[in-house]
Amino acid sequence: MGNRLTKIYTRTGDDGSTGLGTGARVAKEALRVEAMGEVDELNALLGRLLAAKVPNAAHECLVRVQHELFELGSELCLPGTGYIRLGEAQVTRLEHETDFFNEPLGPLKEFILPGGHVWAAEAHVARTVCRRAERRLVALFRAETGNPFSAQYINRLSDLLFVMARWLNLQAGQSDVLWHQLDSGA
Repeated sequence: MGNRLTKIYTRTGDDGSTGLGTGARVAKEALRVEAMGEVDELNALLGRLLAAKVPNAAHECLVRVQHELFELGSELCLPGTGYIRLGEAQVTRLEHETDFFNEPLGPLKEFILPGGHVWAAEAHVARTVCRRAERRLVALFRAETGNPFSAQYINRLSDLLFVMARWLNLQAGQSDVLWHQLDSGA
């Protein structure tokens, strides 16, 4: 590992800029910094979900995802260096994990609302932030070159989190919360 931080505050960001891993300074509202922040928020939400002591299969999967999200953050922090950590293998693994968690679930015939057991609700919150991270990555990669597998990874991860939310409800003995159209007379 590189330099260790001995002092957390540096005052270098007081001017509205932040440093990348390359040493470059960019505006804190830059697309790259926005994308890094969304990935970091998603990782924090997965940490909160893990703190809720989810079943072992979900735990193992999410711990691996947390490490990969950290790797994605490092990719984003080191633009133009060729530092790539996510690839086709990670995208394919997320697809297999989604299939694993989806296998015991009944077919989805209706829209569901976030909720049920607290595990599922937390997974749904993480899913929505994952979608926001995906939107930021898409915007960034339209403006600058990026690792296409990173965007694919985030897209698959949101699918996994949706399926995992349903699976977590099943594991907790809770039903998914089904959406019901409002009565037009309301």
